[in-house]
This record gives sequence, C-alpha cells and structure tokens, in this order.
Amino acid sequence: MDGTGVEITLLDRVGDLPAEAWDACANPGGGVPADPFTTHRFLTALERSGSVGPGTGWDPRPMVVRAEGRVVAVAPLYIKAHSQGEYIFDHAWADAWQRAGGRYYPKLQVAVPFTPATGRRFLCAPGWEAAGRSAILSGLERIAADNRLSSAHVTFCTASEAEGAPPQWLHRVTQQFHWENRGYRCYEDFLGDLASRKRKALRKERATAQGFGGTIRALTGAELRPAHWDAFWQFYQDTGARKWGRPYLTRAFFDEMQATLRDDVLLVLAERNGRPVAGALNLIGRDTLYGRYWGCIEDHPCLHFELCYHQAIDWAIAHGLKRVEAGAQGEHKLARGYLPVPVHSLHHLPDTGFRKAVDRYLQAERAAVDQEIEVMTAWGPFRRGPCADHD
Repeated sequence: MDGTGVEITLLDRVGDLPAEAWDACANPGGGVPADPFTTHRFLTALERSGSVGPGTGWDPRPMVVRAEGRVVAVAPLYIKAHSQGEYIFDHAWADAWQRAGGRYYPKLQVAVPFTPATGRRFLCAPGWEAAGRSAILSGLERIAADNRLSSAHVTFCTASEAEGAPPQWLHRVTQQFHWENRGYRCYEDFLGDLASRKRKALRKERATAQGFGGTIRALTGAELRPAHWDAFWQFYQDTGARKWGRPYLTRAFFDEMQATLRDDVLLVLAERNGRPVAGALNLIGRDTLYGRYWGCIEDHPCLHFELCYHQAIDWAIAHGLKRVEAGAQGEHKLARGYLPVPVHSLHHLPDTGFRKAVDRYLQAERAAVDQEIEVMTAWGPFRRGPCADHD
C-alpha cells in the first residue's frame, strides 16, 4: 500500500491474473479492442508459447494496481536483459552508460514485446485513468530506485499518455508511416487523391504483383486453418533470419493464434500451384489494421508491396477502418500513401547526469523528427492543390 489507498503488486506473468480482471482495464466495455496487443489473450499467448520468459531477455512482471478491493489498473511490464524487439532504439544509451562504468541491463520496460504499434500502456478501468497512471509511473520509479536499475521505459504509448507524464519522465518522439482513410469507398477513391504520376505507378505496381501466376486471399477468423500457420511459419522464419538473426516468436505462438486469436487476425496469402508462397500477417483493432509480419518462399516482383500495403488498404476500406499502421521504419511506404506520423515513448533515468545528457539528445532528435515529418509529408504522393491532374 502506498499511502493513497492504492496497492501495487507485480505478478510472474499476465496469466496469473484472470482474463476478466485484466481485460476490464485493457479493453473496458468489451467488444473489439482498440488494439488486440494488450489484451489478456495476446499477452498470455506470448507467455504460453515461450516467446517471452526464461532465456528470451523478456521476463514478464506485469504490474497490477488495486483499490477499493478490485483491480483498477494494469501494465504489461517486463524486465529486459537487452534492447532487442523494442523498436525504440536505446543501444547508444546503453553503450554510453556502460562506458561510464554503469550497468544498463536489466532495465524495466512497459511494452508489448516485438510490437511497434501505438496503444494505451497505462491500462486503467473507467474513472481510474489519472490515479492508475500515477500509480504505475510512481511504481516504476520506486522499483528502479529500490533495485538500482539504470532506467525504466514506456514505449509506443499514446500521445496523451506521454504528454501527461511528470517531468522526471523524458518524452521521446520518433516516427512511423500510417495510412489514413479519408472516407474512401474503394481503392480507386484513394487513388483519386494521388497525383497522376503516383496513381499510374501504383496501378502498374498492383498489376505486376497480381500477375505473379496465382491468387491472393485475405483470411480471418474461422477461415484460418492450422495449415495456414504451417505456411506462414516458413515465411516468418525466412524474414526473421534475415532481419534479426533469429525470429522472436516461437512456432507455438502461431498455434496460440489459431486457438485464441483468430478473430484478431487478418492473414493475406498469395498461393501458386496450390500452395502458399508468400503472406502478410495483420492484427485487427477497433478502427485500425496493424501490419506485423511478411515473408515468402518465392520471389515475385512487387508482391511484398501488394500483400503488405495495397491489400491492407483494400481490407481497411471495405471494413470501415480509419487507418493502417504498417509497422516500424520503411520510407518506401511513403509512395504507397502511408504518411509519417509521430510515435511517443517515455523514459525514466534516475541518474541526474545521465538524464540531462539523454534529454539534450532527445530535444535535438525531436527537432530533426519534426522536420523530417514535414519534409516527407510534402513529398508524399497526394495532390497538392485544387487543380487536379488527370490520367
């Protein structure tokens, strides 16, 4: 108990708390969650599959805030032994701290593992937003101080969460590429917003991709079968080996997706001669489609762009979603209608000198990010004035 009538505890895993208690904070009101990544079913799938836990560098310690005899807030907290799978890069901070004789790891991380998607990180029951957020942040500070840890981090939080944090938490701004639905009825409506040259380029790109000699299917819910995950595991292995050295997720995680997350999944598969040859995995939120993984066992021109970006836009428009978040990095997304947007995170560094040095860096970084977003938005594919060009 912290003197305010609020009790903070750490569990060994999210699965130690009943789903209804966790989701009352993560997805108050029920129904389709704003994003599926902080739900009990997603986080426990990571735990049960061994994707997080012993030997992974992601040691779950979910934080639970209780008051008035019930759970009023939770946070997906991990003890991190490295900085892999976070997508808000602090390797230079770790190097500087260790060069100065400090020990950067372990550190505290409130995050969804391996998931560069913005969403609530202070998961509070209705009416407990301010008190729950304050309890989580003060709890993180106290844990870091009591254990002499270098830092605590809250990554891919919402802008309001970042802007509402106390001054001892540094606010970092980076950027991603998102597609926004401007009330389009179909993909051709979206193309109509683009400059003529860009419009023609995307039509040509889609025609090239769709001419790969097979079919493309978008599957979700009951349409998904275990064989689809066998195929996608091959794709994921190939991409993971090339990008990260080894894949973060285990094969068992995809079995968990089939068992408990099918309704949250959109799997876009390209099939040729009766077998899947490429695929893109998306997660479905209340108003956003989240692009997560891509892979293939055959190379075909432009097929990556078709499955990951164009098919995602098609599906979002057809299902009335407001946006597509296409994951981390990738300036090639700009030409396909995905514009840069700011991404937020919070960082607590107890050492005063270290905090001041990082703060100076973050201020300079933020100015550079703001400028980059402005420049790239201006260079985007959309028409710039009332005088529409024509095909």
